[in-house]
Amino acid sequence: MGRTDARAVLVLGMAVVVSVPVHGLSAQNASERPEPQPSIELPSELSRVLRDYEQFWSNGQEDALAALFVEEGLIVRKGSWIRGRDRIQEAYRDAGGPLRLRAIEYATGGDVAFIVGAYGYGADTAAEDSGMFVLTLRRQPSGRWLIVSDLDRGAG
Repeated sequence: MGRTDARAVLVLGMAVVVSVPVHGLSAQNASERPEPQPSIELPSELSRVLRDYEQFWSNGQEDALAALFVEEGLIVRKGSWIRGRDRIQEAYRDAGGPLRLRAIEYATGGDVAFIVGAYGYGADTAAEDSGMFVLTLRRQPSGRWLIVSDLDRGAG
């Protein structure tokens, strides 16, 4: 895919970011959770990002977790934008405990991709989702996918 196609994937991914909370919560009472979406299989190179994220989070490895991001990576924590690996590592200092990530949609175009999914805590894979996320990714010259942004929202 060309550069235009790659930008289209990012625009679509950002449209999903904007629409997930609105679509998922607009017609609900505050006490209701969004209807669970079915999980999908990811290509192995994208699945690796989610499995590594789970492992590093669960083991409290904030340095390895931050290394999953591009140098200028971006997250939102407690309502604030946090940019850069060093600051992400600092923000994830309290990470720990069993985390489950599951994909419900994804797309790739050239060297960019997005993954839309749901997350939950606990070892039980059948446990209820706690929230939803959108990861945007960029393929590195080595072929490895790194996270550009991690935007999430609690469900409920």
